[in-house]
Amino acid sequence: MLSKGVAQFAGKRVLLLQGPVGPFFHRLATDLRAAGASVYKVNFNAGDWLFYPRGAIAYRGTMDEWPAWFDDLLQRLGVDVVMLFGDCRPIHRVAHAVATRHGLEIGVFEEGYIRPDYITLEVCGVNGFSRMSRSPEFYCREAPPTPHTRPVGRTYWYMVWYGFGYFTMGSLGRPWFRHYQHHRPMSLLEAVPWLRSVWRKLRYGWQERGIEQRLIGELSGHFYLVPLQVFNDSQVTVHAKVVDIPSFIQDVLRSFAAHGPAESVLVFKHHPMDRGYCDYTHLITRLADELGVAERVLYIHDQHLPSLLDHTRGVVLINSTVGLSALLHGAATKVCGNALYDMPGLTYQGPLDDFWAAAPDARPNEGLFRRFRAHLIEYTQLNGSFYKPLPLPGSRAGLVWRGGDKGVAVIMPKFVAGGRVR
Repeated sequence: MLSKGVAQFAGKRVLLLQGPVGPFFHRLATDLRAAGASVYKVNFNAGDWLFYPRGAIAYRGTMDEWPAWFDDLLQRLGVDVVMLFGDCRPIHRVAHAVATRHGLEIGVFEEGYIRPDYITLEVCGVNGFSRMSRSPEFYCREAPPTPHTRPVGRTYWYMVWYGFGYFTMGSLGRPWFRHYQHHRPMSLLEAVPWLRSVWRKLRYGWQERGIEQRLIGELSGHFYLVPLQVFNDSQVTVHAKVVDIPSFIQDVLRSFAAHGPAESVLVFKHHPMDRGYCDYTHLITRLADELGVAERVLYIHDQHLPSLLDHTRGVVLINSTVGLSALLHGAATKVCGNALYDMPGLTYQGPLDDFWAAAPDARPNEGLFRRFRAHLIEYTQLNGSFYKPLPLPGSRAGLVWRGGDKGVAVIMPKFVAGGRVR
């Protein structure tokens, strides 16, 4: 889906379902139409309507009615391509199955595997459902050239305001979409975690001053980093081998207490997008006390991740894309879930209990990772952001597409009357 650029959609009928929070799908629709595509959109709640208010089809039925309704819509519109954000949402899992039965091309967007300057677009599925090979031998071939990356810049406040607007409007507009069931809570109360997140970011910045200097200084090479994930992320609820984040924390702490080197420290890092929802301070403190390792356990929030990865002894995670960053920094990595980068030569393949001692000798193969990362960018990543478009001529979505067979980065082409490329 990425190899031929945006021009591949000329003459096709593209149906957009739910997109990321914000106006990205509206901007993408503009670019697709400029490329010569016919674009349709389905809104499922008032939050969708806020960012795509005109020309969309409103679905107000139940989940039981959705498969037949969607099937009929595909046939009435003569759809060629279905695009959606996240393939684990209930409405999207149903739509994916129906579209597959019709033999349609399905483009799945997701947050970038390579961050912060990329978004993910794969045919069929992402993350645990990705079709990327899990065999190291596959990546022994020559790697495709890595295109020049245009930096996106900071997007945090864009996400905050889009999220606030989406959930507020979704809650206020519930009477017009009374059957809709969101994959996450949707009410006016959702504004509270977003506001709490801002406050906690400021508070943690003050409380945890000096911790990063300690980790990259006296504790350099002596601490294990455990990046936590958003509690209701599909990576945890669908693609993980653990029940939830608290049980993962408990498993890691128990293993570390029993097998971690006596001079080492365990560092849990909270996910920034989960800051307003969860706080594991009490859980981690209680378990560390019970296991007798309270002096060797830290719980941190907003320290500079690349610096920590440069100085960690090893990384333990469920299946977060932080694992790719860890491999980029040459850190030994143990995956406890289903991750597309979990393969021999990149990640530690033994049990967690053995990882603590094995970590110094379990660093990833640099050549294998370089080739794997190049394939990942070539076949699954678009330079850009869902929340802050790159300033590119002729593009509202601000994405850098690649065209042709060589994988060269090009700006989206401009189309003039008659659909000809200029």
